[in-house]
Amino acid sequence: MKYLGAGGWRRAAKEDYVLSLQAQAGLPADERAGVMAHSQLTSEKLLERILSSLSDDKAEDVVQIDLRGKSSVADYMVIASGRSTRQVSAMSEKLTDRIKQEFGFTSKVEGKDAGDWVLIDTGDVIVHIFRPEVREFYQLEKMWLPQGSSASAN
Repeated sequence: MKYLGAGGWRRAAKEDYVLSLQAQAGLPADERAGVMAHSQLTSEKLLERILSSLSDDKAEDVVQIDLRGKSSVADYMVIASGRSTRQVSAMSEKLTDRIKQEFGFTSKVEGKDAGDWVLIDTGDVIVHIFRPEVREFYQLEKMWLPQGSSASAN
């Protein structure tokens, strides 16, 4: 059995279930192709698009943390800062919209209305967008990075 990444097992089981429901409902194969295209999505492609989106929206201090082998929650974690609650909320909204448009699935989002700390769960990549003061207070990077190492910053 092939390893599909931390969220891969969930995604594969979900796709099989959705495809079987669509087939039972009589949907033509070409309409089921969208689900199959989603199965070609790797956590690396998703990470690349997330980093690109954050860069486009002028996110600051972007850090990516490789969670493979450390957690079954996701393959990667991305932590970034926005200068204000408005920017944090806008970046999170644009990111979720881009993911939905390009990859065809909806991400889970928490904290967008407050704009201090937004969590975006895309399955294989968890994204945290903070205001700088909130990020400094929680120091989330320190929880996931080994002592003496640094994450790759973009």
